[in-house]
Amino acid sequence: MNLFLNIFVFVFGTLIGSFLNVCIYRIPEEKSIVSPPSSCSECGHRLGFLDLIPVLTYVFNNGKCRHCGAKYSAQYPLIELLNGILYLLVFYKYGFKWISVMHCITISLLIVIFMIDLRYRIIPDSLVIFGLLYTTFISIMLIDINIWDKVFGFLFGFTLFLVIALVTNAMGGGDIKLMGLLGLNFGLKGIIFITIFSFVIGAVISLGLLITKKATRKDYIPFGPFIAISAVTYIFWGNEIINLYFKLIL
Repeated sequence: MNLFLNIFVFVFGTLIGSFLNVCIYRIPEEKSIVSPPSSCSECGHRLGFLDLIPVLTYVFNNGKCRHCGAKYSAQYPLIELLNGILYLLVFYKYGFKWISVMHCITISLLIVIFMIDLRYRIIPDSLVIFGLLYTTFISIMLIDINIWDKVFGFLFGFTLFLVIALVTNAMGGGDIKLMGLLGLNFGLKGIIFITIFSFVIGAVISLGLLITKKATRKDYIPFGPFIAISAVTYIFWGNEIINLYFKLIL
């Protein structure tokens, strides 16, 4: 991509990242994500254009509201920056195609799910429904795909995690629905990768928390973030990791 397109994709990604912060805070509280407009949680001042420039507003105002001086969370610029960088990497890897658009929407959705599940221990149905809608529309209408691969991916992800939930009671309904969505999105190979990778990441991080005594065996550790990390990993390096794995064992 040329420099102008790189800048455009990155800036657009940060703007979407700003909206993701709204979703992260409002969706768990069942508030509208479009109304009322953003305002300072401390002084209530409605934020204008100069208060909403992604990343730069936070930097220039030293992470504070320029009206009352209240300190803002570093989450705001970090989410904006992360989303912008990931959008740029997606278009660099896949080019200007509909698959890039779908991957970018998926990444933004996963960022929101990651943060909400980590903080509130829930994966809202509204996010999964949105994911099913755009995945179905873009896959069927705009991308030449094997629809049966998507169907089998959905059935594999949903059914496997449903069985795990029934047998172990260790998975929530949100995890089951999310895996069904990702199976529809990435197909059978993708959902198998995400399943294995999420359990590996979950085991490593959970073991680390236990060793450092930051968690006990009785503590509930949300699985959604592990699924989200695995799905993003598949988008960027899934095929490479799978090919490397088979080269090593064959």
